[in-house]
Amino acid sequence: MRIHNVGRAWRGGSRCACAIFVLITIAGAQAEDNWFGQRLLNAFAQDLQTPAYTAPDVNASPPPRRIPPAPFDSPPFPSGDWQIGGTPIIGDPGNLAPWPLMEAIYAGPNGERWKRSRVQIYGWEDFSWNVSTSTNTSRGPNANFPLIYDLRPNRFEQNQFVLYIERIPDESQTDHIDWGFRLSGVYGLDYRFMISRGLFSDQLLRHNNYYGFDMPMVYFDLYLPQFFQGMNVRIGRIISEPDIEAQLAPNNLMSSHSLVYGFDNYTQTGIFTTTKIDNEWTIQAGISNGTDVALWQKDPGNQPTGTVMIQWTALKQQDSIYAGDNAFNNGEFGYNNLQQIVGTWTHKFNDKIYTATEGLYMWMNDVKTHPTDAVPFQSGSFPVKSGYAPEWGILNYTMFRISPTAFFTVRNEFYNDTVGSRTGHATAYSEHSVGVTWWPDKIVTLRPELRFDHSYDTAAFDNGTRRNQFSASMDFIIHY
Repeated sequence: MRIHNVGRAWRGGSRCACAIFVLITIAGAQAEDNWFGQRLLNAFAQDLQTPAYTAPDVNASPPPRRIPPAPFDSPPFPSGDWQIGGTPIIGDPGNLAPWPLMEAIYAGPNGERWKRSRVQIYGWEDFSWNVSTSTNTSRGPNANFPLIYDLRPNRFEQNQFVLYIERIPDESQTDHIDWGFRLSGVYGLDYRFMISRGLFSDQLLRHNNYYGFDMPMVYFDLYLPQFFQGMNVRIGRIISEPDIEAQLAPNNLMSSHSLVYGFDNYTQTGIFTTTKIDNEWTIQAGISNGTDVALWQKDPGNQPTGTVMIQWTALKQQDSIYAGDNAFNNGEFGYNNLQQIVGTWTHKFNDKIYTATEGLYMWMNDVKTHPTDAVPFQSGSFPVKSGYAPEWGILNYTMFRISPTAFFTVRNEFYNDTVGSRTGHATAYSEHSVGVTWWPDKIVTLRPELRFDHSYDTAAFDNGTRRNQFSASMDFIIHY
């Protein structure tokens, strides 16, 4: 009875104590949620448990856009739309799903203001490792060359830490002008394959640093809906418009890069227009100061340079052709004054299988086999023969989706560096690779692959001692 009475006597006090405890707990949780670091950790924890791809509800309305639905699922594929560079997708609202950093910002006190601004901050870290039959590093560490980006065999590398600050214009609507921008920063081994002469280039050209910094994309977008079905004007430094591949890791279908891509145009600075004529035709035209050269750098390739690209997309959304002249001027020998004619045909067999085939022809005129006062450095190598320096290649990627969050890729290519102006060896090459891209969750991507390279006319691999090279590699991307 005494215990019972005591309990009855303190019942009101218990209610008060419990209420105070609940209030303190709620207040503490709210304070914790308002701490940015905790919100960021929560976002990572949630996304690590979230599938990268979830099939849409059959009863759900398709995403709002005034062009046909995207032909591919992204993820797991790098892009949902047909290949086109130098522009947002005209006809699409540009609603990028947030990564963990933006999820944490959106959950904060100014989250709605951030959403309305359409400005996003995000990026990723990409590590890789490789094992290779090339082991002769006595002549230099780059024994895997001309395989790039992982030049050094049997190593673990920090390839690229990337930060984007961007705003994607809404190019689905047609009632008002819109704008966007992107600022990018890259640190890691891969900076070597983005550098423009005169912009952060001493890291590579004078000091040969293996790790460095670059800003491959710094541009402003202006969307003008009044022209045909919409025009985008991009002003600034961009990744060159064509190619199946790109320098930024998540944009690629495999971990490594083809030889064809390893030695073509990387970045350009200028004004680039993209005009959507109708649902089949898009035309791009632009002018830059050349390829991979800063506006203020004295270099023979720093001169007015045109670009014209055309994209045709089949109305049934099973084929796309993207072709043109990516860079044309007088072709004078410069740091990377490549003249490039290029085209890609992409065919979608069904939702699980598609293929992309690219061919290109590039050249410079009156090249020298040695450094000169005007051209002390080359993007690539000095050739073994002077004069006209052509190169050409053909490349195919074929993708097989093997699960909702993974696909298998086969890559085959033939590349002819006729006078050695890119690789330093006047020889033809073939390369054959297989790989898997797998998203175990929303923010992690793993890409293991096996690869075989062969040079035909001279030994080009293992520091010029072998014609064959086998390699196995994998990269590991973490989005934030």
